[in-house]
Amino acid sequence: MRVAMFGYQTWGHRTLQALLDSDHEVVLVVTHPRSDHAYEKIWDDSVAELAEKNDVPVLLRNRPDDPELLDALRESAPDIIVANNWRTWLPPELFDLPPHGTLNIHDSLLPSYAGFSPIIWALINGETRVGVTAHRMNPQLDAGDVLVQRSVPVGPADTATDLFHRTVDLIAPIVRESLDLIASGRDAGQWVPQDRARASFFHKRSLEDSRIDWSWPAERLERLVRAQSDPYPNAYAFHRGERLRIVAAGVSEGLYGGTPGRIFIREGDGVVVVAGPEAHTGTGRGLLVRRVRTEDGTELAATEYFRTMGGYLTSRP
Repeated sequence: MRVAMFGYQTWGHRTLQALLDSDHEVVLVVTHPRSDHAYEKIWDDSVAELAEKNDVPVLLRNRPDDPELLDALRESAPDIIVANNWRTWLPPELFDLPPHGTLNIHDSLLPSYAGFSPIIWALINGETRVGVTAHRMNPQLDAGDVLVQRSVPVGPADTATDLFHRTVDLIAPIVRESLDLIASGRDAGQWVPQDRARASFFHKRSLEDSRIDWSWPAERLERLVRAQSDPYPNAYAFHRGERLRIVAAGVSEGLYGGTPGRIFIREGDGVVVVAGPEAHTGTGRGLLVRRVRTEDGTELAATEYFRTMGGYLTSRP
């Protein structure tokens, strides 16, 4: 089949490489210009450079709403569009243009976690599995019928970085399997409508979303720290007016009460900070902070940084 590809960052790069390695012909690539957004500078393998290296025509666009792009797509006459990590809505005149429409590759187990940064949100929420879904694009974002879906387990110590590597490795086999099914006609009857009653949609993450709210239970805060692992912007709070990044943490063994954010006591290899909506009852666990990073980039064990107990980690300076 003749394939046009829309994609960005490492997800798009892996998708394009899978297409180039297949028996299908890549006739056009559309990608976004490089961005200074904190989350778009992570996993930023260049789709444009890969296309140019393989002599595939490439167009840079922030949005796909100009006549030149539509004309180029028509002239390339694709049988199908494959999209992965395209950051804006594709209009129907684009996604319905090829005979086989558009196959979107999304890094969640749809219908859950449609939208942006699904792995991070899923880890924060304590999901036991994450994965990748190939589905047919329709006018609703990430809502079309599913063709292929694969998952991987989430371990108790996994970070978002671990899960990124595990799920990005699913892209190539999913792309190959999906296109082979479509090209052979064996996809008939294989498309499964999504259960919209189970759908959830998440917004793009920003630095604000890494701010620690000490009213969250310690278990969720520990997952937030793992979800904001390097190279993502780390979870952070403020100590004596200065931003302090929490780069490694656990859940305390003991039950601790008081005011959320209180730097309370050493336990094992860390320092317990009181947390949770019912912290005043003393029936919940605290966040065991193990390693921190200061604004100048210095990383320290929490037991070294917090020389004395007392005081508070706050959500604002």
